[in-house]
Amino acid sequence: MTDVAHDLVIVANRLPVDRVIESDGTTTWRRSPGGLVSAIDPVMRAHDGVWIGWPGGTDQDLQPFEDDGLQLVPLSMTPEEIEEHYEGFSNGTLWPLYHDLVAKPEFHREWWDTYVKVNRRFAEKAAELAAKGATVWVHDYQLQLVPQFLRELRPDLRIGFYLHIPFPPGELFQQLPWRRQILEGLLGADLVGFQLPGAAQNFVRLVRQRVGHKTHRDLVYLPDGRTVRAAPFPISIDAAGFEDLARSDAVTKRAEAIREALGNPRKIFLGIDRLDYTKGIYARLRAFGELLRDGHLGVDDAVFVQVAVPSRERVEQYRLLRDEIDRLVGRLNGDLGRIGRPAISYLHTSYPREEMASLYRAADIMVVTPYRDGMNLVAKEYVACRIEDDGALVLSEFAGAADELRQAWLVNPYDMNGMKAALLEAYQAEPRELTKRMKAMRKQISQHDVKAWADSFMTELADDAHHSHSKTVRPATRS
Repeated sequence: MTDVAHDLVIVANRLPVDRVIESDGTTTWRRSPGGLVSAIDPVMRAHDGVWIGWPGGTDQDLQPFEDDGLQLVPLSMTPEEIEEHYEGFSNGTLWPLYHDLVAKPEFHREWWDTYVKVNRRFAEKAAELAAKGATVWVHDYQLQLVPQFLRELRPDLRIGFYLHIPFPPGELFQQLPWRRQILEGLLGADLVGFQLPGAAQNFVRLVRQRVGHKTHRDLVYLPDGRTVRAAPFPISIDAAGFEDLARSDAVTKRAEAIREALGNPRKIFLGIDRLDYTKGIYARLRAFGELLRDGHLGVDDAVFVQVAVPSRERVEQYRLLRDEIDRLVGRLNGDLGRIGRPAISYLHTSYPREEMASLYRAADIMVVTPYRDGMNLVAKEYVACRIEDDGALVLSEFAGAADELRQAWLVNPYDMNGMKAALLEAYQAEPRELTKRMKAMRKQISQHDVKAWADSFMTELADDAHHSHSKTVRPATRS
């Protein structure tokens, strides 16, 4: 399969499948949960695409394979590369830096060297698989140097890059010792996509200040005559798919069973997050606990279901966070719960889409309060599953989704009293108020679904490539 040149190459840190070891010891692949796969699947099928990514683990001899009609090319990583490129530079340096320093980033030269090495390997593989004039779409913070390496190897390609997490303001980004190399890495692309307009503006401003290129609005003019565009493309979900799932008999029955199992409380609050320090899980549970303690809510009226999906369990900060939340939940349930009526139902596990949809259907109030989030698709999934136009969304104003879901109860997750007030307002809201808000949010996500997101990026990339190659005169304006 690798001998074939492809018109579309997707380059992402992970393959869109997870390895499953069956009971008899054989290995099969299961499609990963998450919006990205469902978004790119139709684009790949339409363009004879191939997807390059790490399959997880340290196997060195995996051959390209096909899964459900998708052409997949696994790239291996050694244990040292997983530690330094993935857990180290990607998640110990860039992740906290790009999320407003919610945790302190670490800057290690060895981590950076390995990040460069892994990025170069991904770029070389993409260069090898891409047909002449093909489109390559590179994804996310683990691979920010790939566009430049790829451009050097294959100047004929159209290259797009999309950052799924926030891009920080200059004051924070400037702490990074390798700030210029990252900016130059991204400038290898024709189109650099971000979740929000502010992120794209941060990037252009930094390029002007740190790399010295001329810029005008969302364009960067490179000395070789190329033009790079930086623009927002807020990512979304398969809204129709979630809605169909929510309407299914199985999900409807399961949602009723969940309410029953929780003792049919008047209102169910729900949080579903990766167990990550950016998600604000601790503060949200504390706010709920205070509402119970002060008598604004009672355990018979309200229960909080918090699903924390295991994440990066080898990283020390994540282990500490897990212990902290375990202790808080134990304390709140010990102080405020009764037999058969815990204040918080806490689940440290991951669920398939059907169970998620059932939880969304069962919950009256969805609580999504990250300290900083690129988008947060859980908020959108909840809205898609509210087929009765009811339910409330309490949403952090620091999640990208807050730009689109203006009818949510928007909160500052650092403001404990403000968060308590919003939870209580959502709890007490009249049905008419809930319906008005939910209808508006549902309209927004059905019109701007994940297919529209992928189409708009691909269309823009095709247009940009066309414009930038036909431009000979460059305006010398600075904005």
